[in-house]
Amino acid sequence: MTKKVLSGIQPSGSLTLGNYIGAIKNFVKLQQEYECYFMVVDLHAITVAQDPAALRENSEAVAALYLAAGIDPNMARVYMQSHVPQHAELGWMLTTLTAMGELERMTQFKDKSSGKDSVGAGLFVYPSLMAADILVYNADLVPVGEDQKQHLELTRDLAARFNHRFGEFFTVPEPYIPKVGARIMSLDDASKKMSKSNPNAGSYIALLDPPDVIRKKVSRATTDSGREVVYDPANKPEISNLMSIYAECSGMTLQQIADQYEGQMYGGFKKNLGELLVSTLEPIQDRYREIRSSGMLPDILAQGAEQARSVASATLAGVKERMGFLPQR
Repeated sequence: MTKKVLSGIQPSGSLTLGNYIGAIKNFVKLQQEYECYFMVVDLHAITVAQDPAALRENSEAVAALYLAAGIDPNMARVYMQSHVPQHAELGWMLTTLTAMGELERMTQFKDKSSGKDSVGAGLFVYPSLMAADILVYNADLVPVGEDQKQHLELTRDLAARFNHRFGEFFTVPEPYIPKVGARIMSLDDASKKMSKSNPNAGSYIALLDPPDVIRKKVSRATTDSGREVVYDPANKPEISNLMSIYAECSGMTLQQIADQYEGQMYGGFKKNLGELLVSTLEPIQDRYREIRSSGMLPDILAQGAEQARSVASATLAGVKERMGFLPQR
């Protein structure tokens, strides 16, 4: 049987080049080999306060960018997490199997709650919902960045716990972590991941940034002391990050890039990188605008949700039967 892959991105801001290289670009490849489920995880987004109008706009934007980047709705299921209610229902059931200590150890919860007087309960328990996202399809592989591996480990633990208590049922998922390009760092601080939530817009390239903005952000990107374009993450993390971006968008190896710019300074490299990013993103931006103006998105999302629900409802029925819930007539 074809293995299943599940992943999703929150609609909580503008998607970045990091989201494209670390996630969406790989989604496009994975759909060729696997049965893929790619969500817009709007239920996760509301673990922090969201403006309703912004949430709707960002949700449509993420879905449209999935398609614009090359995800084919005839090959993969593209849908809104909230359009498949089985996610939330299984999420509650898995929450009852999750220990508070497990949730307290989540580094993302620690980071997001640090220094705050009050934190919503949703932020605390959402790893159980994330586990449900994966297990409701019995996914085999989950593309995750290094910062999400802890959540996947909890998912694996919950699957094994359910299987031990109620009989073998859930597939215990494995991580899919690309060797290159899985973690693109901030343009102003290569010790931090490129993030759409960073208040400094100059720290990331948004997928919908205009060409002149892209060029300006790259030209202002932080570089290390010295002037050599060499890949050395330990001693030259800033230029190494820019080289990783260059490699991902050009198809060149890091060594080929170093050879091409041997003896040159950062200025020429950054100028060429800016042009490379413009040429990489312009076709995606053009296709995005076409999708948004065509009115096709609601039908595509409805189709994806219907396909996802058919699988998720069967899984949820099996869970309920094993846990002892009365069947619905």
